[in-house]
Amino acid sequence: MEATREQKIWQVVLAIPAGKVASYGQVAAMAGLGRQARFVGRALGKLPAGHSVPWFRVLRSTGQIAFPPGSPAYERQVDRLRQDGVEVVNGRVSMSRYRWAP
Repeated sequence: MEATREQKIWQVVLAIPAGKVASYGQVAAMAGLGRQARFVGRALGKLPAGHSVPWFRVLRSTGQIAFPPGSPAYERQVDRLRQDGVEVVNGRVSMSRYRWAP
């Protein structure tokens, strides 16, 4: 039985190592979904309770956090990234420094 599109995305995100990040588009391409970056965001929003998928390691292609600044989700993502050793400045991560390149 083949994995669903969501499961393919989750598998890619699970492979992102601590201290690294990937863009939504990069995850889509690695999951074999072409240019479906927006679908990646929707799939991460469907993660089941109690999951271990490091969703917080996925950012916009510019390194910007996609959640509105100051929102609980934004603050949670910034905190998780910093705990992971990723520097976040003004809601942005340096993709040249932290981008995952498997």
